[in-house]
Amino acid sequence: MKILIKHVLFLHLLFAFGVLQAQDIKGIVYEKDGNGHKNPLVGVNIYWAGTTVGVASDAKGNYGINRLNGYDRLVFSYIGYKSDTLVAGPQQRRLEVVLEASREIEGTEITARQAGAHLSLLKPIQTQVITQAELQKAACCNLSESFETNASVDVSYADAISGSKQIQLLGIPGKYSQMMFENIPNLRGLSSTYGLMYIPGPWMESIQVAKGTASVINGYESVSGQINVEYKKPEKSEKLHLNLFLGDVGQIETNVNTAIKINEKWSTGILAHASKTDRKIDHNGDFLLDHPLTEQINVMNRWNYVGPQLESRFGVRVLAESRKGGQMLGLSENAPNLRDPYLIDIKTKHLEAFSKLGWISRQRSSTSVGWITNANYHERNALYGHNNYKGVQQSFYTNLLIQSYINNTAHMFTTGASFQLDHYNEKLNDSSFVANELVPGAFFEYTYNNFDKLILIAGARADYHNDYGFFATPRLHLRYEIDSNTTIRASAGMGYRSARIIAENNQLLATSRRIIIQEKPRMERAVNVGANLSRCFEFNGRLLTISAEAYRTSFLDQVIVDMDRSTSEIYIYNLDGKAFANSYQIEMMWEPIKNLDVVLAYRWSDVKVTQNSELVRKPLINKYKGLVNLSYATNLHKWQFDFTSQFNGDARLPDTQMNPAEYQRPELAPTYTIIHAQVTKFFRKWNIYAGVENLTNFVQKDPIIAANDPYGNYFDSSMVWGPILGRKIYAGIRYTID
Repeated sequence: MKILIKHVLFLHLLFAFGVLQAQDIKGIVYEKDGNGHKNPLVGVNIYWAGTTVGVASDAKGNYGINRLNGYDRLVFSYIGYKSDTLVAGPQQRRLEVVLEASREIEGTEITARQAGAHLSLLKPIQTQVITQAELQKAACCNLSESFETNASVDVSYADAISGSKQIQLLGIPGKYSQMMFENIPNLRGLSSTYGLMYIPGPWMESIQVAKGTASVINGYESVSGQINVEYKKPEKSEKLHLNLFLGDVGQIETNVNTAIKINEKWSTGILAHASKTDRKIDHNGDFLLDHPLTEQINVMNRWNYVGPQLESRFGVRVLAESRKGGQMLGLSENAPNLRDPYLIDIKTKHLEAFSKLGWISRQRSSTSVGWITNANYHERNALYGHNNYKGVQQSFYTNLLIQSYINNTAHMFTTGASFQLDHYNEKLNDSSFVANELVPGAFFEYTYNNFDKLILIAGARADYHNDYGFFATPRLHLRYEIDSNTTIRASAGMGYRSARIIAENNQLLATSRRIIIQEKPRMERAVNVGANLSRCFEFNGRLLTISAEAYRTSFLDQVIVDMDRSTSEIYIYNLDGKAFANSYQIEMMWEPIKNLDVVLAYRWSDVKVTQNSELVRKPLINKYKGLVNLSYATNLHKWQFDFTSQFNGDARLPDTQMNPAEYQRPELAPTYTIIHAQVTKFFRKWNIYAGVENLTNFVQKDPIIAANDPYGNYFDSSMVWGPILGRKIYAGIRYTID
């Protein structure tokens, strides 16, 4: 322990001290807000005109740059703002600049200043940003409901009893997308099953959805993409925010967010959530609840310190949840198995602590050191009928990052080392599954930016897994600006993950099937390549953005969950053959008239996998998805009306031809449409909203096979392809003190 403390103190001292060269010219770059106040701009490109020698402003807008012989004009460039060029005389030592927001075609309405969701045209990795304004367009109670207006991410029920939800990105299950909060890997292992419901919507500042293999800085697990959640920060969030939500399914939620600025350096905040769903609903008359009865308490306390060079964020989070379902007593006197009802009873505890420490050099611009640490404990005790499951996961993650440049900021690099520790102790009935995973790793990522058209990122990782040995992760990203209105991106790279079969497939326990693990799982690995073309147009002074993309994910190793071979067993084995996912999407964002935002999108997926030596279409993946999203706000933003329609293509269902006729299902699930609508009335400090989900009341008919015989040989609640709940009416109120 003493040795560990010494190492920690040494690293903290490393952040606080350094002997670095001085710059000849220093200053701060500002913007002016609507009230005329000056705010520092982060990430402004500052370079000598006619060269690629430059720097970028830091988190406080500061910059420092050395003089270059023969050059005296400094260019200040930032997407969404008019570039400015200043002459730096021989005696000039300090330049402060205020950039003006641009209203031209390449203006900020396309990037971070656009309300709602938008495609970032600046980032080399294709990234869609879902802002707080977008999250409030629908009943965003938690992360699983945050993608209703998004064309890229699909969210569906994993089973028809427990309420477990899963996402899909690029036609691939969510376990192949790296889930993070503030660049810390999260929702892994045990927490992946119900974790989407553990992040309340009112806590979130924004969500970044990056497609394809992400940066090597954050690890090796990103295969199809990365979803990063940014929580509200105490130094810039509301002093007080209250959100009360009521749904006609017996759902009530309360969220209270507070933030206190103690002094110029310290601030703290509390994010608190409490929810309950207590109405027993059985619309289809199968004597099984259509959704579970839940209770959840979720609290986070976070602190922020900002010094002249040292910054720190740290906090703790505590969660407790209970969910019950199945043949709940009192549902009906005619329900089968009254003496031995089929029950779902799941209790979850989650404890988490995190810290982020950063040091920024004053003398050497764009040079910084960061240290991220996260530790969590996750426990689940679950009953699925006669299946008893107990699981505990203890995880520790740390990542040390050093960022600087080579010669000038046209050649940036980030390097460092990480360590991931996971301890699993699972028990299913009489079988135990105990595993320890230790993965130390190191990485280096180089970024070339000519401050004009081209950005290239080349990265590589080297990691060692205590079970699977050494493996390397190369990744490449390219952004090229064809002209001021057209941007192309391309990416290629590897992704890896180790499968936790029982923890990640808890929904399969709500069936009568036996799980047969035929062989020891290999580490999953895949190659992802993709390209995106974005083009901006102008019609009558208003912007139209069209984005087209194509991605292919090819698995070299994959753990197959085969539900086709038998209706009484689930076979799990390693891939022997091909497995791939092709995803093609086109999306349009437009403001045809003032205050009306229109999003139109269409995605087509071709996903196949080799099962039992035959290449087949992967089950429960929609062939296509269409999206129409309309959002209109009246003048002065007193009213807002939101409408979303999702068009879902057919999906292949697992083979049930070996079942008796009454328990068989068709080969394909039908196409269907889901409609959501919401209206919001805004006042000075508060707003009220009301809406309806699944307006047409479309539901999957008989989602549970053999619901009348839950302990029989054919019971299966995992074949969910559509909505389980019908029309849902809700209302809420938000009160905010800034």
